[in-house]
Formats: sequence, C-alpha cells, structure tokens
Amino acid sequence: MTDFLPAWSEPFHGDQLGSVPALDFRGRITRKWAFGDGSGAGVKVAIIDSGVEDGHPLVGRVDRAIVVERDESADDGVRFVDEPHDDLYGHGTACAGIIRSLAPQVEIISIRVLSSNLKGSAFAFAHGLDWCIHNGVHVANLSLSTTNEDYAETFWELLDKAAYRRLLPVAALNNERKRSIPSEFAGVISVACAAGRDREKFWFNPNGPAEWGAAGIDVDIPWSGGGTINASGNSFAAPVIAGHLARIVGAHPGITPWQARTLLAALAENAAR
Repeated sequence: MTDFLPAWSEPFHGDQLGSVPALDFRGRITRKWAFGDGSGAGVKVAIIDSGVEDGHPLVGRVDRAIVVERDESADDGVRFVDEPHDDLYGHGTACAGIIRSLAPQVEIISIRVLSSNLKGSAFAFAHGLDWCIHNGVHVANLSLSTTNEDYAETFWELLDKAAYRRLLPVAALNNERKRSIPSEFAGVISVACAAGRDREKFWFNPNGPAEWGAAGIDVDIPWSGGGTINASGNSFAAPVIAGHLARIVGAHPGITPWQARTLLAALAENAAR
C-alpha cells in the first residue's frame, strides 16, 4: 500500500473523520419527530437584510445586531459594527417576525446590509454571509439577491464554506425573471411563493430553480414602527422555510444540511405518503 494520499483524502484515513449525526429513523418521518417542541430553542437565525426592529410585538428580542460597512482602512475593506440598530425599511423586521411565528425561541441576529431604499451592495451582502459562517449561525435568511455577475464565484465559495460549517442559507428568488445570485444556486435552500397563507404548509420542487414553495402572497407581516402590513413577494416565503428549518435544527442539534433538507422534503405537502 502506498504512503501517498491524494489531496483532500486525509480525513478518510485514520481516526479523525468522526461520525455522521444519528437521525434514528423509526419509520415514517412525522412533524412531531422532525420539529420536536417546535420552539427552535438554541438555534441562531440571522436575518441578512435592512435591519430588524428590536422589541417589535411580533418579533420580540433581537439578540445581536451587526451592520456591515465598507471601510478601506480595515482588513478586507470591511467593518462590522456590533451594536443595536434600527430597521431602515421594514423588510428585515417582516422576515424576522415570520420566523419567530414558527420558531418562537430562536435567537435572532440582525445583519444589516441594505439601506433605507432597500438597496445594497453585493460586497456587503457577501461579507454579511461570511460573518454568519464564522460566527456559529445555524440558519441564515437571505430575502435578497444580487445580479452582479462579478460576485458569482464569491458566493459559490461562501456556500461551500457554509455547507461544511452546517449553516443553512435560505434564499428568496427574485420576484422578476432575472439573475438571482446566490438564490438560484444549488448550494442555497431557494424559495418562492406558493398558494395559500398557511405557513405550516410548504412544497418541494425537484426541478428548481425555486426548490421550495411557501406562503407569500397577500400575507400579513410585521413592519417597522411596531405595526403590520399586507404584502406579497418571495421575500416573505423564504422566512417560512427558514422557520421550519430552525425547528428541525432545534430538535436535532448538529444535523447536516443534507439531512435537514431530507427531513423538510419528507414533510412537504407533495411528499410521497
């Protein structure tokens, strides 16, 4: 036997590999088994968006708030401002409230990368996702995307890193038929609007690019200022899936992304019974 090991094969030799987290299937996957108590307790969920309003009646506490800013004098040209902040638009608060309605005990982390006109740079977006990868976030809600082709490779690399850190990135497809980076990539859990307003229901689409469908048409959502509005958009379907994934991670700590997707698919409305 040769002493030579091809690059990247080292973990499969010796005793450093570890074990696959046990799911202990005992028959059909049920919502009760997959979601546990459904609280999402202990799960860190990041909202990469316009900010999240701390103390909103339908959101509650924001456990941590980070603003991503360009700073040419800083390492990598970026600065992370770790202090409470406002929601500059209302969009992030909406996403956080939807997630909280499904998994009420998650830890909400607001990663603000969008401004008061709901615009932002691919640079800030990418660094916001990178922050999540390196700070123990379990689920990241990305109800935004970029059409900037120059950042396609950057997001591919970030999604690979996310998978190995067991971060579940949930991304809304653009509401228009145009490039939607990274939402259209296989490395994210991509979402678009499905029929109905019941957030307990969701559907799996094996043909993509929107892998999952959930309520997002004419839905009542939290908004900045402590109130609510009625709105439509893929942005509000993505946090539905993020909320369900938070339930799964809360019930099965250490679960891998592919295992979480397997459970989600087994619970979809169109799953084989």
